[in-house]
Amino acid sequence: MTARLEELRANLAEVEQRIGAACAAAGRDRDELTLVVVTKTYPASDVELLAEFGVTEVGENRHPEAGEKAADVSAPVRWHFMGGIQTNKAGAIARYADVVHSVDRPKLVASLGRGAVAAERDLEVLLQVDLGPAFEQASDGRSGAVPDDLAALADAVVENDRLHLGGVMTVAPLGIDPAPVFERLAAIAERLRADHPGATTISAGMSGDLEAAVAAGATHLRVGRAILGERPPLG
Repeated sequence: MTARLEELRANLAEVEQRIGAACAAAGRDRDELTLVVVTKTYPASDVELLAEFGVTEVGENRHPEAGEKAADVSAPVRWHFMGGIQTNKAGAIARYADVVHSVDRPKLVASLGRGAVAAERDLEVLLQVDLGPAFEQASDGRSGAVPDDLAALADAVVENDRLHLGGVMTVAPLGIDPAPVFERLAAIAERLRADHPGATTISAGMSGDLEAAVAAGATHLRVGRAILGERPPLG
């Protein structure tokens, strides 16, 4: 076993132990959680190695890096795009992404929809929620729609035949306890499901706060650093 393969195996096992312990503490079944391994800045070869351990959900957040990596990977994985998207890049992202976690405005919905139609692909989208203002936190540059805008945004998604409304996503604001943020997201998700019963995904939790996300009812965890290692500064 190569050194990198062993490193990834050990890190993945440690994260799985954390998820298992969090599920036990919350009285949840591990099967309720989907682990999305975020491989941004790491090579396609790492995705192939992770696939050997059963990883099937892979996250990226930079275009065109994500598209180039998707083209290079032969393993049967689903690609999750979770970064901010410029409207003029949405069509290209719709050609390779299976799930987009960062939908936050109607213009982006329209562009993704056109891209999905042109590519003759179905695309699952999650509404990214900005909960910073709800906790009196200034914006830290991340994307996201405020909760009051979600109903209209959801309606825009379901109007496109090639887009599927999967649910919601958030990133906990820096410097505060993530638990109440994720609990607020779970409540928002419940209200969304009242109008859109198929929108069952709650994407929350990363390497540093996945336990709080599991406790609050997250269905998808986005973990990168704890599995791939510390990343070099992005250029």
